[in-house]
Amino acid sequence: MKIEIQSATKIIGNNKVLDDITMTLEGGNIYGFTGHNGSGKTMLIRAICGLMKLSEGSIVFSDKADIGLLIENIGLYPDLSAFDNLKLLAKIRKKISDDKIRETIALVGLDPEDKRPLKKYSLGMRQRAALAQALMEDPEVLLLDEPTNSLDADGMEIVREQIRLFRKRGSIVVIAGHNKEDINRLCDVVYKFDSGHADIVSREERT
Repeated sequence: MKIEIQSATKIIGNNKVLDDITMTLEGGNIYGFTGHNGSGKTMLIRAICGLMKLSEGSIVFSDKADIGLLIENIGLYPDLSAFDNLKLLAKIRKKISDDKIRETIALVGLDPEDKRPLKKYSLGMRQRAALAQALMEDPEVLLLDEPTNSLDADGMEIVREQIRLFRKRGSIVVIAGHNKEDINRLCDVVYKFDSGHADIVSREERT
């Protein structure tokens, strides 16, 4: 699996939120997107998964791919349980069983039999539920924006373990965020975003 991003540019009003970004993302690698809020890293994730259309440039997948996505305001229903939320999403593609949904919920450290609605969950538990929906269909491309946000130490380690497993399976994994420990421990390639530009950060600069 490979994603070729060529001269990706997005203009909103008079602002270039993405400015001529070119990079290649390949399976079996974890990519880190760093930079301050508004630097363009989340915008590129939205463009990769098709939530935002580029003004110029292209994003081309080498093959048809399932995408797992974790971004802010992912759209889970607060009045439904974690299982019912994931069940509803799974019906769209009818790819996985109820047992697979329960297995994934347990994998992220939640109880698949918990009937409470998400609005009764803590922030960390809601983050785990959002992570479960990104992982449940074993996607070839995993895009994670601030994946360890609101998580305790155990939750962070669960996320890191899953990210490593997806790399081992040959998936493309992208992590966008400010957590330097995650970026330094997990990522094979790191891009620093600034004013819509993205430049590779060397390993020496990362330490």
